[in-house]
This record gives sequence, structure tokens and C-alpha cells, in this order.
Amino acid sequence: MSKMKSMVLASLIGLTAMAPVQAEDDMAVNVSRITMDVANRIAVASIEACRKEGIPISVTVVDRNGIPQAQLRDTMAPPVSWGISQKKAYTAVMFNVKGSQLEGRANSPLQTMGEGLAFMAGSVPIQAGGKLYGAIGVSGAPDGMVDEKCAAAGLDEVKMDLEMM
Repeated sequence: MSKMKSMVLASLIGLTAMAPVQAEDDMAVNVSRITMDVANRIAVASIEACRKEGIPISVTVVDRNGIPQAQLRDTMAPPVSWGISQKKAYTAVMFNVKGSQLEGRANSPLQTMGEGLAFMAGSVPIQAGGKLYGAIGVSGAPDGMVDEKCAAAGLDEVKMDLEMM
């Protein structure tokens, strides 16, 4: 090999050694989460929306894994509403849809397989900016669609801010 070819080859080898190594796949996943303060704002706004209707409720805000971040029970809400609100929120985040969209699955095998699932109206996923943050479950109203309306009001309290993130 001529001296010139050797120098060019050595230069090329040196340049490739300095190039950054690019991994084929990301080795970590970034997950957006709402804060505890935001979860509490959602819960309080949900309760206030149902209070305007004269209905005491329980509300649960869960993260994207279905773990409660905030849970409140209005003073006169039925005690049974506490656990139901949590199941509604958990189900909404696991399926990433409103509870009212799941009512058709109430008699499916999923109901018997999934402990903690509630295929009924009264919950909404917390989605904003193309991200799923969690879900809101409400229980205590005589109709699940009223529960769902109050959950949606809780989401409306923070949705614009989440969209901007």
C-alpha cells in the first residue's frame, strides 16, 4: 500500500472512531405524569360539579398504571361510592375509554377475569397532548352518566394546561 493510501485509510478510521454511537432502540421510556396537586384539582372540581346538581359523590383519580393519586368522598356521599369510584377510574385507564363506552362488556368474560373492573358509566381517561395521564372515576349519583359528567368537569379543570405541556 502506498504511503498516501495508508494515510487516507488511517484518517477514515480515525473519523469513524470519533462518530457518536447510535443505539438502534431507545433504552429508556419517558412517561409524563400529573402531579399530586393536579390530581387533587381534578378531584375537587369533580365534587364541585356534582354538588351543583345536589349530588354528593366520591371521586378517584388514578395514574396511567391505575394507582390512585387522589381520592375524595364528599361529606354525605354513600360509603360504597368510595370503592366504586376507584374501580371505575381503574377500568377507564386500563381500556383508555370512558366508562359509558364499556357498558357493553359488563356481561363479557372480562368482568369475571378482572378483579377491580367496573364496566359502567362514570369515568373518563385523562388524555391531553396525545398522552394518557390516568383516569377519573366518580360514583354516587343515581345515574352513571351524571357521574361521568362530573368526572369530565374535573378533567376540564386542567385539560387546557395539560394540552400546553
